[in-house]
Amino acid sequence: MSCDIVVLYYSRDGNTRRMANQIARAISTIDGCEAILRTVPEVTCVDEKRSHTGDHTQNDIQARYINKSDLRNASGLIVGSPTRFGNMAAPLKYFFDTTSDLWLSGALCDKPAAVFTSTSTMHGGQESTLFTMMLPLLHHGMVIAGLPYSEPSLGQTTSGGTPYGASHVSGTDAKTAMTQDEKTLCSALGRRVATLALKLQSPTTEKL
Repeated sequence: MSCDIVVLYYSRDGNTRRMANQIARAISTIDGCEAILRTVPEVTCVDEKRSHTGDHTQNDIQARYINKSDLRNASGLIVGSPTRFGNMAAPLKYFFDTTSDLWLSGALCDKPAAVFTSTSTMHGGQESTLFTMMLPLLHHGMVIAGLPYSEPSLGQTTSGGTPYGASHVSGTDAKTAMTQDEKTLCSALGRRVATLALKLQSPTTEKL
């Protein structure tokens, strides 16, 4: 049975995208699981969609725009966004606002999900942004997975990293590289959702 985990993100300066790639690579280390990396278009004040023009590095997994069939077919979902005044970015919210048909059909019910974010400062709204991304996932009936304190990096990080999801402090110039703890927690989040998805697909697992 296929176990595809969609890593859906929006990124303006490339930091959230780099986190998404770290998560996707970790998912791919779990036998039987594949990471499906997806992004969303820009949205202007008049709802005009523009091409994503973020920079890419040689090690990046290239992402196409998300479509709803990606989510219908997925075994799990991990969502990432930079913070916008303590909230998820508008392009990501715009996409979730179009998913009422998935909600009505229960297409995402009982699938594991997680969230991640990047902010320019340590107290720039990391936790509130993670919570805003959880809300539509909860309405879709998804099973939210965080990061447990059994992950040593969660207790020792001096930058990003929360029990609610992976995070990164990018600096006010958006150029601060991920720390080793931040990378470790991104990888842990990817592996956790992939492992949970496999367990939930098991024939012996009762429906939640």
